[in-house]
This record gives sequence, structure tokens and C-alpha cells, in this order.
Amino acid sequence: MIKNILKGIKAYTGTFALISKLKLWKYFLVPIIISILTATIIGITAYGLSDNIGRLIAKIWIWDWGKETFTSISSVIGAIAILAIGLIVYKHIIMALSAPFMSPVSEKIEMHLTGIENQERRKTSFKEQLWRGIRINLRNLLKELLISIPLLLLKFIPGVNIISTLVLLLVQAYYAGFGNMDYTLERHFKYHESIRFVRKHRGIAIGNGIVFILVLFIPFIGIILVLPLSVTAASLKTVNILKEEKVVLSKEISGQ
Repeated sequence: MIKNILKGIKAYTGTFALISKLKLWKYFLVPIIISILTATIIGITAYGLSDNIGRLIAKIWIWDWGKETFTSISSVIGAIAILAIGLIVYKHIIMALSAPFMSPVSEKIEMHLTGIENQERRKTSFKEQLWRGIRINLRNLLKELLISIPLLLLKFIPGVNIISTLVLLLVQAYYAGFGNMDYTLERHFKYHESIRFVRKHRGIAIGNGIVFILVLFIPFIGIILVLPLSVTAASLKTVNILKEEKVVLSKEISGQ
């Protein structure tokens, strides 16, 4: 698992150069706009809700002694909870709506790696790609929230909150990497086949997603670069795995 996580992280090496070499920046324009608008809306909403969530949590403490301390802690936990949930919602919205624009990026990377332009694949339209992205990310959003909310509640327990934070990061990373890998898998696998593929290679998804999450913490620049870098890295690694598993051909294999 750790070895595959490191492979997923290492795939980011050289992504800037590859994007420029294949002239892919133009494909990221609409997704970048989607990313900025989504981050702005969620950020404003999260800022407005954090204090309210903190006060709501503080009501649990019915005693006068320690009330002020618990309220302060509740405000911090409320802000963390809103940030975590906001990040979850943000990434699934941008990955779902960006699906039709990211598919050509992934396809060009696949052509570059295999040397074959007319690879045998599933034919899908813009509408089908969008629906696939929404379906995958809605499924992942619900599953991630079901796992993340209990982890956020564990932050009230000293010591345990450190472990829950680490697990929360890994969960968020897994589903971010899942969405990025599916831009490639969409051409070769049906919905349930893609889910099985990512589960089999979950370490790669986590590695890709860890960098995805870390890039987002870079002020402003993060929401601009997160999709170009993560989608390129995920496409590189996913295509190479598909080549190894003989799902896609390359010139060496096909004899072209």
C-alpha cells in the first residue's frame, strides 16, 4: 500500500512539462473557472457558518464551569468541521462538472504514452461524460460524508483526534484520486468496473489525492493548479497500469 501511495505521489513529477509539451493548458480553462467559482461560494458559506456551528456545539456543555473554554474549543472544531466538509463538497463538484473537459486531456496523455491514436475504447458523448462524472462523484460524496462525519466527532477525544485527522486526510485523498483516475477509466470501463479497478489500486488513488489536498492549501494558486496537476498525474499513472494489465495496447505490444 505505502509503495503504491508513493507511486501515486511520484506521478506528479514532470506534470508541468508534459502539460506544456502536449499543449493541454487550453483544456483546463473552463475547469479552472469552475474551481474558482465553487471555492469562492463554499468559502463564503463556510465562513458564515463556522461561528454558528461552534455555538451549536457549545450548547452541549450545560455546566457553568469551563463554559468559556469549551465554547472556544467548539468554535475551533466547528471551523475545522466546516472546512473539512467544504473541501469534500468542493472537490466532488469540480471533478463532476469538469469531467467532459478532462476526458480529452486524459485521452491525449494516453495517446502520447501508447503511441496509438485510435485505441479501442468506449465511445461517449459530452452529455454521457458529464453524467458519468456526476454519478461517480455523487456516490463518492455520500460515502465520504458517511465516513468523515464520525471522524470529525472523534476530534473531541484528546489523543484520538490526532489519529482521526490522519484517517480523514487519507479518506479525502482516496476519493480525490478516485475522481481523477476515472477520467481515464471512463473510456475503458463501465461504472462498476471502474469502482473495482480503483479499489484494487487504492494506494495510487491515495497518493494522487494527498498531493491534490496539499495543493489546495496553497492560497489562490492551489485552486487554479489543482486540476491540471492532479488529472495529468492520475492519467499518467492510470494509463501505465492499464498498459501493464493489457487493457490498452502500445506500439511495442501491437506491433505498429
